[in-house]
Amino acid sequence: MLESHKTLTPTNTKIVIPGDFPIHIGNSKHIERLKQYGDVTLYSTMPENPDDQIKRCEDADIVLNSRSTLTWSGATLRQLPNLRLISTTSVGLDNIVLAAASELNIAISHQRGNTAAIVAEHEFALLLAVARKIPQHDKRIRENIWEPDEGKHLFLKGKTIGIIGMGNTGMLMAKYAETFDMKVISWTFNPTKALDLPINVQFLEFDSVLQQADVISIHTALSEKTHHLIGERELNLMKKGSIIINGSRGGVIDTDALVESLRTNHLPKEIVATTNWLNDHLDILDAIPQKPLIHEVTSSVLDAALTTINPDGVATFFPLDSLPKKE
Repeated sequence: MLESHKTLTPTNTKIVIPGDFPIHIGNSKHIERLKQYGDVTLYSTMPENPDDQIKRCEDADIVLNSRSTLTWSGATLRQLPNLRLISTTSVGLDNIVLAAASELNIAISHQRGNTAAIVAEHEFALLLAVARKIPQHDKRIRENIWEPDEGKHLFLKGKTIGIIGMGNTGMLMAKYAETFDMKVISWTFNPTKALDLPINVQFLEFDSVLQQADVISIHTALSEKTHHLIGERELNLMKKGSIIINGSRGGVIDTDALVESLRTNHLPKEIVATTNWLNDHLDILDAIPQKPLIHEVTSSVLDAALTTINPDGVATFFPLDSLPKKE
């Protein structure tokens, strides 16, 4: 039987941020606001191991988890008897064993929808970068090399983008694509919830989206259903030369299959873009030895999930009106 918890007040509540590295919210002005609601302890390094993680949080009533690389297993949660709430600065919850949290009456909150605008903006920037080969040309110009690659750029107007996952971020990605006069098609788990959209989207079967799209933009949560959602079969269905924008966790794509697709030139190396590959402490690269090959894809865009690492991005986690003001 679970013990009853104390009544939390600003004078007895302990809030712990157990691993804010790389720094994410440590320099935010909202940390001072948070101190009005309890004693705040922020660690600017990641825990060395699960025991260190437990030690940092042993007296915590509330954990503010600013890095999804820090995971919360059932064994860890059971060692934290005071814990009442884990609040994440992420959308995904795949780093927390939710069943164990529920069993222990630990509430979980996350940032569903709060970061959609800034994430979609970043994802579309990646699309433009890889379609117009901006990073490659920047590098060449700095090396005094003039190679315009005429005819090798992708002009987005009139092209088809396939949105996998029409949630908050997917809808904004579709809106930006429509602004560029792209045709928008989509597959999503709950298409009926997305029917009343302010943009023109055609919902198709999953395979049809892969077969028809010039650009695939992925915006689903990582779960048992979506792990390796894009694998060898799916990559072979896609048009030769397609662009992939992975706005989800890296585990949504089978890295081995993607590497093989690059080796066989089904997806030409110069037009593959991925993001969030570094978001999961590299565990998303299912075969770590393949990491050098990914880095050799010099015309792709590899991004370290830095979407919200700026003042406006961090503010999406702590909107000014999100907490009641203290008199």
